[in-house]
Formats: sequence, C-alpha cells, structure tokens
Amino acid sequence: MFFLLGGCSAQPTAIEKKAENGRLDLKSFNLENEIIPLDGDWAFYWNQLLEPADIDQGTLSGYVSFPSSWNKYEIDSQKIPGSGYATYQLTFTASENQILALKIPKVRTAYKLFVNGNLVATAGTLGTTREAMVPQYLPQVIAFEALSGDNEMVLQMANFYMSSGGLLNSILLGGETQLLALRYNGLAYELFLCGALMMMGVYHLALFLFRKKDRAPLYFGLFCILVAIRTLLIGESFLYFAWPDLDFVISRKIQTLTYYLGVPLILMFSRAILPNYFHPRFIKIVLIIGIAYATVVIFAPTYIYTAINPLYQIWSLFLIVYLFAMLLKVAHHRENNSGLIILGGLALIATAFMDIITLSPWINDSWPTLLRTIFQGDANSSTGQLLFATLYSLLLAKTFTESLEHRTVMAEKLTEMNDHLDELVAKRTGELTAANHKVEQQNFELELINHELQRLSLRDPLTELWNRRKYDETIGLEWKHCLRQQRPISLLFIDVDYFKNYNDLYGHVAGDATLIKIGNTLRTALSRPTDMVVRYGGEEFIVLLAETGKEKAILNANRLLKKIEALAIPHEESQVNNCVTISIGVATLLPSLDCGPEELVKLADKALYQAKSEGRNQVVYRDE
Repeated sequence: MFFLLGGCSAQPTAIEKKAENGRLDLKSFNLENEIIPLDGDWAFYWNQLLEPADIDQGTLSGYVSFPSSWNKYEIDSQKIPGSGYATYQLTFTASENQILALKIPKVRTAYKLFVNGNLVATAGTLGTTREAMVPQYLPQVIAFEALSGDNEMVLQMANFYMSSGGLLNSILLGGETQLLALRYNGLAYELFLCGALMMMGVYHLALFLFRKKDRAPLYFGLFCILVAIRTLLIGESFLYFAWPDLDFVISRKIQTLTYYLGVPLILMFSRAILPNYFHPRFIKIVLIIGIAYATVVIFAPTYIYTAINPLYQIWSLFLIVYLFAMLLKVAHHRENNSGLIILGGLALIATAFMDIITLSPWINDSWPTLLRTIFQGDANSSTGQLLFATLYSLLLAKTFTESLEHRTVMAEKLTEMNDHLDELVAKRTGELTAANHKVEQQNFELELINHELQRLSLRDPLTELWNRRKYDETIGLEWKHCLRQQRPISLLFIDVDYFKNYNDLYGHVAGDATLIKIGNTLRTALSRPTDMVVRYGGEEFIVLLAETGKEKAILNANRLLKKIEALAIPHEESQVNNCVTISIGVATLLPSLDCGPEELVKLADKALYQAKSEGRNQVVYRDE
C-alpha cells in the first residue's frame, strides 16, 4: 500500500539486468523507451580520483555491488571507512547511437560523472580531505549522446561529512522524457505531501490556539510541520532543486533535527489523546533524549552526529515497539474511536520503520528487488504521516459530529422535560401570577423612584450634566486606573467670561438658558464616551479626560473654546467679545503615589486664573 502511495519515489521498471565485472550489455533493450537501473558490479578504485583517461593506470580495488555504501567492503582485510574518496567505472553497450539520459540521485557527498570521456554532471567539489571538498546534494537528470557499442561511465566520489559514503539509490538510464517525467512526478508528489502536511500542521496549531487546554493539536501540528520541512530535503529534494547552492551542513542539520524532534513529539501527542496508556515519566525521558540528540546536531560537526545516528535509530525502533504495544492495549480495551487511532498509528509505525531502514546501512543488494524498491523510497514517513493526519482529522470530525448530535439529543430531552414541567406547575403558576405581577409592578415603580433619586443626586438639575458629587466619585477611580496603567490624565477647568451671576445676561431666565447651551455644547463636542463633563458650580465647568496627554488635552480645550464662541450668545456687557466666551485652564499629570487628584484640580485652577487675568477667552496650560 505504501509502495503505491509513494509512487514516484519507487523504481518504475521490472528490468533486472545486472552488470557483471564492470560491464552491462543493453543491446537488446530499446533504451529510449525504457528505464533501466544501472545496478550490479562496478569496477572500484579506492582512494583514487581517476579521470577517464587515467583508468588504465589506476589500481583496481575490486568489483563492488552498486548501489551500496562502500563502508561494508574490505581491502587487504581492512574495512573501508565512511570518510574517503573513490572512483567507480562501468561500461555498458548500446545497439545504436542515440540521445539518452541519466537520473542521478543524491550521492554522498560530492561527485563528478563522465560518460565517454565527457564530464556530464557534478555536485559539490571533490577533494581528498575534508577541508578540500565541498559537499552538495543535487539529484538531477542529464542527457548525453550514447554510442553504438561500448559506453564508458566514470563516477568520482568523495565523502568526509557522512558516516557512510557511496550511493544508496540506483542511477537510472533511459529516455530523457521518461526520466524527466519521473523526476518531476517525484517533485510534484513530495510538494503535495509537504503542502498537505503543512496545512494539517497549521490547522492543528490553530485548534490549539483556540483551546489551549488540549495540547494534542499542538504536538501533532508541530510534528506535521517538521515532517513537511523534511519532505523538502529528501527524495527528489525540492529545496536543492530550487536552491542548488543550499548549504549542505545546514540542510543536513535541519533534516536530522526534524527526525530527532519528531520522535518525542509523536509520543507526547499519543499520551495527550490516550493519557491512560503512556506513562508521563517515560515520555519525559523520551523528550530529554530527543533534545539531547538535537543539541548535538546543532553544535557538533556533521560526521559526529551521523556516527551516533544508528544509536538513535535503535532507540526509535524500541519506541516503535513500545507504541505498537500501547496500540494493542487500546485495541484490547476497545476504547471509543480506537479504530481510527489504531489504523493511523499502524500507518505511522510502518512508514517510520521503513524510513529508519532507508537511513540505515542494513539494506543491501542481497535483499529482494521489491523490498529494496520499497525501502529505498525516501518519502515513506511523509506518506505515513499524511495518512495518520488524515485519519486523525476524520477522528476530530467524528468527535465533533458526535458532540453535536449529543447536544441535539440533550436539547430535545430538555424541551420535553420543560413541556411536562409546564403542565405540572401550571396550576401553581396561575395562583402566583397575580401576586407576582403586583410585586413586579411595585418593584418597577420602586426602581423608577430609586433611579430618579439616584439621577437627581448625581446630575445637575439645570444642565443635566454630572454634578460635583459624581465628579468626586469618578476622579478617584480614574486616578487609580491611570496610576496602574501609567497613563496621563488631563483636566479642563472652564469658567464663563464676565458671567458672575445669572442676572448678568438680562435676567435669571436668560442666564439659565445660556448655561444650558454651554453645557450641551461641552457634552456633545467631546469625542470619547469616557470623557466626563461636570458642572462644578455656578458658571464653572470641569472636563475630565482620562488617559489623555498634554497635546490632546490642549487640542480639546481649543476646540471647546471655538465651539462656545460659535454659539454667538449675545453679551453686550462683555469686554472681551460681543458674545459669551469662556476661559479654560488645562493641566495634565501622570499619576503617582506621591500626589493625588486634588493636585490636578489645583494646577487647572491656577491655569484658569492665569487665563482670566491675561485677558480671558483663551486656553492656558499649567504643568507645575
């Protein structure tokens, strides 16, 4: 099943022609229309970087199975190390001159490929030391001209960055169209996996943000994103395709980190959805080990953490067995919705196991072709993760549907109970209705009276503005609020110019009307609901501006000054203007424990006094 889903990452040919002693006879094949893996025995020259013209002068180390890691071979009873360099050589025969292509997978970790003496492909920079070489992963398809008869392939490799060197996947020979289609199909499939997993990850992280008590979506979302990132670095390696100069060390560290951190995340997720089956102390140990290995990856050179990677793979296999055992317990206890959990877990376990085998040196050419084909696919874990994410999403949908149905059933039952309850209490309700209505009417009338009393106690009876009592209640609260928030508070102290008593404006009635107009104008001119206008006494008004700084307070004061002057209320006795004007004192303070709101009033009063003494109909600001 996973082989079929992996599709493009598996070998699409049933041809099993093998090279023998460095030669491969392909004269009987239509090479332009078939895809043939160049597997078998290649000539091997250890610690030699030979140009095609120098092959005859090289020292043949033997014929080795290709593809495979060179670590498993011995020369003069000495096992070949992972670090080093070598040259491979293969001669294949074709029936005619034709344009063919080679699909080259990732090579560990730099190479040059010559066909018939011509350099046709490179990746990285070859060197005989770690300092001299530059590693690079660059899967590619290259076209070349094949000759009728013998065609010589010379492949130079160097590796000083990975624990094992060589080539783990087959070089494919065939028509350029077929091989390019194979490569682009592989890229498309891996991009599909990456996009699907990334969307799953972001979706589950969003679920966590809306309901932070449930950590399962958090762990699962992070795991999906890690696998999505890893998918871009394996198989056809889209990131290398998009950025050929991508730094090998950084990309390798990222790929390894996604594996080391993904293991504890999936177990933490498993415990979040099945808390009765996973011991928290064991999960904490798994997390500590994962973080420890991730730390080594971040700070250690590539060849060090690749050397300890097999230990983490063994640890991962143990965790796979542990996870499988817990799933068996879940199946045995027949937990609710356990079917989807078990199926998704089995998909994840199977593909993770295949991924570990793929990254290990255990797979070799002695394995059956079908098994090698399956286990050489790099996208196994990504495919399994997508299956797991899909099944988990179905579980979420199922849970949501069941919850909705349960709520619907409960609502129907509640409605039915309420209907019967209405019948049972109908008689008593009738008896109490009249009494309740009377009490409600009395309470309503009492509330109206209390509301009116409260309104009268806090409102100025003439202007309907807040009175001084309301101001005293409010200023204390606003002062404490601005003190906590460390926000400024401003106060405008307003006095009507040349309006010492009501009779100044042609009598008591005219004076009342003027004050009402001024009060209404002050109230409607303010921009925020939190701004407070108070009739402080006689012809004095206060405007309290919470969380307002100096500039905005002065701006508001000037605006009020113009609004009142625009009323054009006649005042022939005024020495300032022929209409009623006002003077405004402005003060702003940043509340502190060393002063109280009365300081704000004093400053504003001083500013008002200055405005009146300097000619009235103006705004004056005081800050001390």
